[in-house]
Amino acid sequence: MTITTLLVANRGEIACRIFRTCRDLGITTVAVYSDADADALHVREADLAVRLPGAAPADTYLRGDLVVAAARAAGADAVHPGYGFLSENAVFAAAVQDAGLVWVGPPVKAIELMASKTRAKELMAGAGVPLLAPVDPATADEGDLPLLLKAAAGGGGRGMRIVRELDALPGELLAAAAEAASAFGDGEVFAEPYVERGRHVEVQVMADAHDTVWTLGTRDCSLQRRHQKVIEEAPAPGLDDALRTRLNEAAVAAARAVGYRGAGTVEFLVSAEGRPYFLEMNTRLQVEHPVTEAVFGLDLVALQLRVAEGEPLSAPEPPQPSGHAVEARLYAEDPARDWQPQTGALLTLEVPEGPGLRLDTGYTGGDTIGVHYDPMIAKVIAHAPTRTEAVRLLARALERTRIHGPVTNRDLLVRSLRHPDFAAARLDTGFYDRHLADLTAPGAGDPATAALAATLAEAVRGAEGGPGAPVAGLAPARFGAWRNVPSQPQRKRYRSEPDGTEHEVAYRTPRTGVPEPHETPGTRVLTAAPDRVTLEVDGVTRHFAITTHADRVHVDATDASYTFTALPRFTDPATHTAPGSLLAPMPGTVVRLAEGLAAGVTVEAGQPLIWLEAMKMEHRILAPASGTLTALHAAPGHQVEVGALLAVVQEDPAATPVPVPVPEETA
Repeated sequence: MTITTLLVANRGEIACRIFRTCRDLGITTVAVYSDADADALHVREADLAVRLPGAAPADTYLRGDLVVAAARAAGADAVHPGYGFLSENAVFAAAVQDAGLVWVGPPVKAIELMASKTRAKELMAGAGVPLLAPVDPATADEGDLPLLLKAAAGGGGRGMRIVRELDALPGELLAAAAEAASAFGDGEVFAEPYVERGRHVEVQVMADAHDTVWTLGTRDCSLQRRHQKVIEEAPAPGLDDALRTRLNEAAVAAARAVGYRGAGTVEFLVSAEGRPYFLEMNTRLQVEHPVTEAVFGLDLVALQLRVAEGEPLSAPEPPQPSGHAVEARLYAEDPARDWQPQTGALLTLEVPEGPGLRLDTGYTGGDTIGVHYDPMIAKVIAHAPTRTEAVRLLARALERTRIHGPVTNRDLLVRSLRHPDFAAARLDTGFYDRHLADLTAPGAGDPATAALAATLAEAVRGAEGGPGAPVAGLAPARFGAWRNVPSQPQRKRYRSEPDGTEHEVAYRTPRTGVPEPHETPGTRVLTAAPDRVTLEVDGVTRHFAITTHADRVHVDATDASYTFTALPRFTDPATHTAPGSLLAPMPGTVVRLAEGLAAGVTVEAGQPLIWLEAMKMEHRILAPASGTLTALHAAPGHQVEVGALLAVVQEDPAATPVPVPVPEETA
């Protein structure tokens, strides 16, 4: 059957990416959207769009019946699930086919067999695929530690826990099962040995209905936070030929064992000794598929559509790979604050274009990042002849990206790509456990000079009464009109975001009309305009682009970007929060409280008190000090906004200090 109209049962970046291929192939596109996504990019880019009433995923993108009805209403003849949501839901795949629509995915049976990690491992054992031996939590002893608990129906790190102490096992089992049941509707959890310093290596497969199975090289996805991937690359570096051959053969065996068709990924954990162990098979397109596309010169979505139409792959073997590709996921999150997701208006998103660079995104400047969905803004991909060149190209592209609005992980990505361990391909899933503090520490940039540039731009803007020509083109009298004492230094205060460092800048505007720094030796103003300032700093010319949104000022320099909040000259004491207040760090839903938590109980510093779920992640709110809980405003099921008061802890000065534990990743 020839596909003429395709509905994408997804949103955001992956929907936009699939639409791009459909346009190239002459296929009409249909989007579905929740009320929260009414103005989203994927809706704007589709030829047709159908509303799914509601905002929460459970009411919209996870409602297979509504999605099938939308496909029929729009006259679609095929459905592509993208990734996430219903992409690995066998019931949904069957419903699509029962409605007479083409399912752009693997056979329903293959999805069923791989849906449960426990059943999949049993099947893979029979196919000769290498596995980690399972551990029965009921009989586990000290010799089995550390253990990794995983949700049988899970993905994306949900329901996953690392257990290093036997006493913690019962509680972690309960917590993992509760999270798995909440995320997937299935609380089954299993345990297996946790491999220290293991690498996450996967093999892309593509299979047709004519007995052809391609393996499209390896990918390394070891750099992860909360068990979710951050940076991926192809091919996986540092693997010898024997290991690559074994991985490819195991991937083919896995695909053939379930009669696979279409695009899929077989994931492995590779130990420090180079032994591979099957993790799972993702029966869908992967987020990181662009690096494979770049290296092999293929369009995997186009191949998915070809296979779904019943056509064979173009040859018995895939094309030969070329070069190296690296992908970085740009998230709205704050890595320095336990990876907290961020929301709000994405005011600017400008990623450099050029040979070897690719941007996959579901946002443009002016869009809003909401609370209901994953906080990924975009994927930036670089392809070059060698790994060194690809990594360098990607790091520089990210560094030059202009992104204004919520806090992002952009600086972390740049530092990760330039870290000596990453450059030397010393990769494993514990990378951020070891290096996060260094990667999020204050950088070598110069925020004071950036604040000076922001101040000079504001001075020009104030003199002009708004955006206009550079200072050099203004009559000096226009500057004199807004100042009483031309020689009196003016002062401006800024707070750096998100670290909170304050900067005070002094400047003067002499009768020449050109504002100049005061008390800043070695710095000279070359040009100043409302949106651009050029300074000579210790003999080096530096350019700064300035963008102002309300009280926020964004300064983009050649090698760093800065966000400042303009501060009043004097601090308003009414803005202070009472000591011991626990505020919601993001909008979300309170999912549970510590057992017995109520006003009047005694708590210890670092004790988890409240669990908040936001943007597909679960976050713990910890007691800031040992003392008494004097107020509790949170309850399970409550929707809270950022900054909402959840509880108050009154510190007991006589309490014995208790070390605050490192928060465990809970998603």
